[in-house]
Amino acid sequence: YQPPPLSEKTLPDAFVVQISALYKVPVIYSIVSGNGKGYFIIDSHTGIVRTKKNLNLEDFPVIFNVQATDSSNPSIFSQVSVTVEVIDENDFPPVFPSSLLEERLEENLPPTQIVQLKAQDNDTGRNGFLTYGILSGDKLKFRIDEATGILYSTTSFDYEEEPREYQVVIYAEDDGIPEKKRGYCTVVIKIVD
Repeated sequence: YQPPPLSEKTLPDAFVVQISALYKVPVIYSIVSGNGKGYFIIDSHTGIVRTKKNLNLEDFPVIFNVQATDSSNPSIFSQVSVTVEVIDENDFPPVFPSSLLEERLEENLPPTQIVQLKAQDNDTGRNGFLTYGILSGDKLKFRIDEATGILYSTTSFDYEEEPREYQVVIYAEDDGIPEKKRGYCTVVIKIVD
């Protein structure tokens, strides 16, 4: 048996799976091994497995064995294994070390790397996988590598002719389930003579 994965936030007494043995007389169900941490209980008559306590993501997957025993003859039984996986919920948004950065950029430079932004996300797997983008600012003059978080200029700047300061709001977005979460950072770029 491999029931659908449970959320790490699954509460005690949640339905996991129903084990059913085809047999001519009633059977008694029991968990016989693999449930050392006591996460699961089984109804001895219906074969319904439920959670017994809160789940700790680090302990999973758990594989336990269920035995169906002939109710009139305990020497007649059959066993089946159950594999339960738990998925990490998207608990945390990405966070930049600083929400405001100031960078200097010399005038008349060809397109160049300005700064590498790096956000942290304390989730695991796809919930912690980050991509970067520009939320606001001059998208014609700046671009960001969505994988590395490196912010680039796409043109050269003239200190005398153009604005001497630009604000670019960068986001980091995780690939979370059920919803994606974002963190933000404003980069102030000062053009220097």
